[in-house]
Amino acid sequence: MGLFHLKCIGNIPDYDLVGFYDPDIERSEKIKKEYNVHRFENIEELVDASDVVDIVTPTISHYDCAVKAIKKSKHIFIEKPIASSLKEAEHLISLSEEAGVKVQVGHVERFNPAFLTALKTLDKPMFIQADRLGTYNPRGTDVPVVLDLMIHDIDIVLSIVNANVRKVHASGVNIVSDTPDIANARLEFDNGTVANLTASRVSLKNYRKARFFQHNTYITVDFLNKETEIVRIEDAKKSDNNDLTMVLKNGNGNDKKFIFEKPDVEPLNAIEEELRSFLNSINNNTPVKVGITDGYNALKVAHQILEKINWTL
Repeated sequence: MGLFHLKCIGNIPDYDLVGFYDPDIERSEKIKKEYNVHRFENIEELVDASDVVDIVTPTISHYDCAVKAIKKSKHIFIEKPIASSLKEAEHLISLSEEAGVKVQVGHVERFNPAFLTALKTLDKPMFIQADRLGTYNPRGTDVPVVLDLMIHDIDIVLSIVNANVRKVHASGVNIVSDTPDIANARLEFDNGTVANLTASRVSLKNYRKARFFQHNTYITVDFLNKETEIVRIEDAKKSDNNDLTMVLKNGNGNDKKFIFEKPDVEPLNAIEEELRSFLNSINNNTPVKVGITDGYNALKVAHQILEKINWTL
């Protein structure tokens, strides 16, 4: 992930990439030569030389890296989840407010072009089904799948459901790792919305889809293939009774027609877009799109799910 960020920062002209730090010396030397970028000897040197620090490290080291940067009054972009524990996240919020720095959390799916396209239609969904399945990869297994994968969908759901989480049901098991590899959670909100989330990192194929059901509309977002599909339901007219229109009779005997749409999705590099958005918020002194509070709220729900699974970090 750090290499992806390095490439994306290099593609954004308004960033001045001063260098990177990675404790793996062999890998660092290879990156240094291949991308002609300076390698710092330690994180302290990197922080001192930067105005903005991009933290793309294993979750367990997020807090320590962020503290070093914030205490030097540096803006930080930090990958999700923001920290391992709520206590760490709360301390980062306090430090960032005291230092007056901007913090953006890397919930990259907010910048997925398929989701951005769907946002134009999403309006108070009442049921959400999200499935995020991946093949096994040792990266990320230092934390449960809830913090590794499901937290993406937790953040997406929280960003569009304007209500508090009222109840959480969850289950999960560890298959390969020492932490849960498969988990399912049901979130019930005060406004009646229900979200059913499933995450697995021991699947045979990668699959990342979310389905949103709202009044007279059903929206599918394929985060992996960057596609959006919309099904609208309207009252049918007599003229709609033809071979080109799907018309069904509901339980009340009313004819309903189904309109299928597949809107164009603008091709975007989501990582590049979130880094570009962060830069704009710094330069224009505007709120970041996915702030530290968003990161905290997603982490809080993730820990509620882990408590139901009876798993503690």
